[in-house]
Amino acid sequence: MVIFGWRTTIEQLRMLRLVCGNCHHQSAHHLYRRRTRPTLFFIPLFTISSKYGLQCTFCGVSYDITKMHADQLVG
Repeated sequence: MVIFGWRTTIEQLRMLRLVCGNCHHQSAHHLYRRRTRPTLFFIPLFTISSKYGLQCTFCGVSYDITKMHADQLVG
């Protein structure tokens, strides 16, 4: 019997202070990376999808951004 599945992990990269596009408050934003990997016997194998996003801590809105935009915010 082979146990195969998918695992998605969210890793916080940085905490930034930005003006939210939704609520227009200057507040902290979580910059995160969401990775999806296939698993074999609960062991993650390789990354098949990697997406970046920002989440406002004031209103809770979350939206995806590009890798290039995430790299600019980190650097």
